Amino acid sequence: MQERSFGPVRFLPGANQGKYPHCHSLYIEDAGILIDPASERERLKRLRDEEGVKAVWLSHWHEDHITSLDLFADVPLYISAADAPPLGDLEVFLDWYGMEEAYRDEWRGMMASQFNYRPRTPDGFLEPGQTMDLGSVRVELIPVPGHTPGSLAFLFQEPEVLFLADYDLSSFGPWYGDVSSSIPQTIASLERLRATPAKVWLAAHETGVFEEEPGELWDKYLEVVHRRHDALIELLAAPRSLDEIIRAWIVYGRAREPWDFFYFSEGAMIKKHLEYLEEQGRLIRQGDTFRVK
Repeated sequence: MQERSFGPVRFLPGANQGKYPHCHSLYIEDAGILIDPASERERLKRLRDEEGVKAVWLSHWHEDHITSLDLFADVPLYISAADAPPLGDLEVFLDWYGMEEAYRDEWRGMMASQFNYRPRTPDGFLEPGQTMDLGSVRVELIPVPGHTPGSLAFLFQEPEVLFLADYDLSSFGPWYGDVSSSIPQTIASLERLRATPAKVWLAAHETGVFEEEPGELWDKYLEVVHRRHDALIELLAAPRSLDEIIRAWIVYGRAREPWDFFYFSEGAMIKKHLEYLEEQGRLIRQGDTFRVK
């Protein structure tokens, strides 16, 4: 995967095609703004030293989008106010994932060693709905909650480039497993992005660059959410414990290694589908089990 430029918007590919725990970054030429500093670390060092980075923007707070934020400790940092708290405190970061104590020691170590986490206080906030003139380009900050409460997409108006961030149109489908994630908001945000006119669509993971309207990819991406939900409804025709539901592997399809990571992740997503069923008035709790009406 190669770097691409669309007007002043430069796409910086991440390692392994931007698959988690990697992601793609954007660099806005002339303005010197780096968005989601987690692509190839050595490339970001060269960008810092040779071209300069005047500000770092984050589309949201997740660890795979801040892997090289430590390289820019002296550069002003901006994120939506709704997504700022986890950046300043590792324990808050883990709380926002709903991380149980059994997993926290491992994640504390991983956040330091793999994701180079250093507490940061943003220097300012990106205001959802705001349009900013960066000199080389005007950018609209589009609120797309659901993935995280303060998730932002960026529409660069003159080249008509839309950065989807983690609504990446991958075959896995969207992630909405955080404590403050929301399936209904995720669906609404995807519909908003689909309705936003653009000529190029950029995403933070996998394919990364779409130069033709994604078309049926929007439908397939949304269908993953509905397919998961329908599978859960079918499973809950009989009462099931949370452990039984998780071990059905509706999200990941099968058990994977490392077990603890995927068991936790599967459970996080399943809990959101249970919440969604409850919002729909379809969930019945019977002691430690769940079933549908």
